[in-house]
Amino acid sequence: MKLLEPVRIGNVELRNRIVMLPMHLGFCEDGKVGERITEFYRERAQGGVGLIVVGGCTIDKHSAYWGMVSLQDDSYIPGHRQLNQVIKSLGAKTCAQLFQAGRYATSRYSGIQPIAPSPIASSLTREVPREMTEKDIEEVIQAFAAAARRAVEAGYDMVEVIASAGYLISQFFSPLTNQRDDEYGGDFENRCRFGVEVIKAVRTAIGSDYPISVRLSGNEFMQGGNGSLEMARFAARLEQAGANLFSVTGGWHESRVPQITMNVPPGAYSYLARTVKEAVNNSQVIACNRINDPVIAEQFLIEGQADLVGMARGLMADPELPRKLEEGRWHEIRKCIGCNQGCLDAIFVGGSCRCLVNARAGREAQTRLRPVERPKKVLVIGGGPAGMEAARVAATRGHDVTLWEKEVNLGGQLELAAAIPGRQDFVHLIDYLEDSLVELAVKVETQKEADIGEIKRFGPDAVVIATGARPIMPDIPGIDSKNVVGAWEVLAFEPELGKRVVIIGGGAVGCEVALFIARMGTIDADTVKFLLLNEAEPVERIRELAQRGTKEVVVVEQDKNMGRGIGISTRWIILQELARMGVQLRPSTKVIAIEEDGVVVSDPQGRTEKIPADAVVVAVGSKPANSLYEEIKQAFPETYLIGDAKEPRKALEAVHEGFDVGNAI
Repeated sequence: MKLLEPVRIGNVELRNRIVMLPMHLGFCEDGKVGERITEFYRERAQGGVGLIVVGGCTIDKHSAYWGMVSLQDDSYIPGHRQLNQVIKSLGAKTCAQLFQAGRYATSRYSGIQPIAPSPIASSLTREVPREMTEKDIEEVIQAFAAAARRAVEAGYDMVEVIASAGYLISQFFSPLTNQRDDEYGGDFENRCRFGVEVIKAVRTAIGSDYPISVRLSGNEFMQGGNGSLEMARFAARLEQAGANLFSVTGGWHESRVPQITMNVPPGAYSYLARTVKEAVNNSQVIACNRINDPVIAEQFLIEGQADLVGMARGLMADPELPRKLEEGRWHEIRKCIGCNQGCLDAIFVGGSCRCLVNARAGREAQTRLRPVERPKKVLVIGGGPAGMEAARVAATRGHDVTLWEKEVNLGGQLELAAAIPGRQDFVHLIDYLEDSLVELAVKVETQKEADIGEIKRFGPDAVVIATGARPIMPDIPGIDSKNVVGAWEVLAFEPELGKRVVIIGGGAVGCEVALFIARMGTIDADTVKFLLLNEAEPVERIRELAQRGTKEVVVVEQDKNMGRGIGISTRWIILQELARMGVQLRPSTKVIAIEEDGVVVSDPQGRTEKIPADAVVVAVGSKPANSLYEEIKQAFPETYLIGDAKEPRKALEAVHEGFDVGNAI
């Protein structure tokens, strides 16, 4: 397949066309390369990737974020040199991404005021940057060049300059953030100037044969900003200045168009790579964003939309993805599901990366699977994500594992989550875990409800309780009415709802089930495309049919904030989608009673009203379903309680606990 063919970038040949894109991992507390980041990249190099882009690497005191790897001065070179030796000894090539955040930097971390082309506040940091003087501009350009020289000295095969996501070079090129009236602002050529001079300075510092990549936003997705055609023209200028490779992403951190969350269709932004490819002459182009499937990646290459394919979270989820492709083990690939629970959500609050589907990511050295000397008879009760992962890991280590699940299908709440619009990728994790259990010969019994007698007759050496949670039904007058259903029942397609639906609870489940109900009766993507291409309806009518269904939905939440429990990178998207779908959100509203024709509520001032409803959906949370645990623990000393059966949380915690217990038995 073309994905596995070698490719040459300048004087550097890659063993295949799969690129590990840079990620802010949060693994370097002092900016220096240490064991954690080295072991992380060691496994990706062992897995067969062609190129690993390390970074962003901060270039000066203005550009740093917490936990970010650095190339600010020569003291950082030895760590990078050691990292390069590890990666390159395993056959992968390396690239250092040079990073300057501009107005996206924050004084809360650096202790100094951020710098930018113009003093325009960032909606991310709420800080106003200092407008850069000509001296500042020259110093930053030289900082890029000096960091590039250090990268060469550390053994990197190429360097990448970041001109994406709304960082400093983006800020100079965009009319939204550049209001200068000197040679670095104003018309197209002047706004290009800073980026062009950075590339020229880097080229001078590293020589003519050394490849330079540019990480480029193919479209800013900002109202009044640069679109795809302007960005393609910018790429052509950067190529003339010395760039050899373009890694094409999309958007800024302030964009209101989702970029890499689960609701973005796989490979949706490949057209941005194609647009850049058509604008440059001799440079290679990498397609990026939400590419977690090698079939889609191969299609992009065959169609000529790009020359290489970039994956960041895809290789975080499965570092062996390239090797599995080479060996024909496609079905064993553990796909990224775009949930952002462990990666972006963690970074945005100052943490470090984890991964929902790969519990070893970021702790490779501490979580190597240990083969067992004396296999045990292990019983896992519950076939949700925690139970399946515990069974998978225990069986991988050599234990004799049986799993009991009381429902017909495995998956637990992941099955319900996958029914929500834009959340269907949860199915990939279910499929991966189910296939793994088959490969490992785990004995799976569905429609098998456990009791202490059955467990004693089975006679396990170790028991894992992963029985999940059950919904909470609040003590509200009328809660037992026939028009009341649970959120989980709705997601299982069980009840008829009528036209008017009130949802009690505006947390994660309430908002997501509201989106599920609001989508009922809307036209799908294929129909939108058909109607649009055939001009069967006016564009505005097509848009209306796509975002207005057959239900009138109201979400009532006692708290002042809607969407609590949804990750920071996803919450705004879901709230934006709910508004677009016409869902009425009622925060700070208390439910007084449920009646046959509606829900009686009161506002903070004590005023009451009745919201008409044909159906009332309860989504106020869940509680552990672990009634057997204490009894089982007394009979079987080696008993573990994991996942929602321990405490209802996110799927990330469930999978991680399943892994850790499976590795501890």
